[in-house]
Amino acid sequence: MTSPATIRDPLTDDLLTPGNAALLIIDFQPVQVASIVSMERRELIANVVAVAKTARLYGLPVVLSTVNVATGRNAPTIHQLQDVLGDVAAIDRTAINAWEDEDFVAAVKATGRRKLIMVALWTEVCLAFPALDALREGFDVYPVVDAVGGTSLIAHRAGLQRIVQAGAQPITWIQLACELQRDWRRAETADGFAEIVFSAIHP
Repeated sequence: MTSPATIRDPLTDDLLTPGNAALLIIDFQPVQVASIVSMERRELIANVVAVAKTARLYGLPVVLSTVNVATGRNAPTIHQLQDVLGDVAAIDRTAINAWEDEDFVAAVKATGRRKLIMVALWTEVCLAFPALDALREGFDVYPVVDAVGGTSLIAHRAGLQRIVQAGAQPITWIQLACELQRDWRRAETADGFAEIVFSAIHP
């Protein structure tokens, strides 16, 4: 058996690590979830919950945002995510594009991370707009393609295509978990990693 003698520096690694990435969760609210057509909604919820569990396991900073809760026009984040995120407070906005909200951008920059893992509803709007802005500002953007959804399959695909053409790097949630774990020698997270991944593959 041959494995690397040392684990790569988590701050300078080109791949995602617990030390160089942050998770942005945007607008996973009941109305938005109910409007998704591009994938089965139960699968969408299961996948985004797995993303959130993964972020918590590896201690990633999480920036959570909602739209129009304070105005009374929308409900808060779905309970399945709130149960995982616990004390993470949502940044509520009126701007459709989260990157046009000063509090949201300040929270992202306060993480000190340049690699942004992003999930949002809808793909073509609330994922695409802030992803494009973040890319323009020099951030690396990683949309989790099986934990986002659009109002149609065409809209979802067009939204992903637009941000990928701009430089985003699409990943899946299992790829994310494996990229953060990377080595079974990381014993402090190995059991949690296995539980998240294998419980999803064999529910």
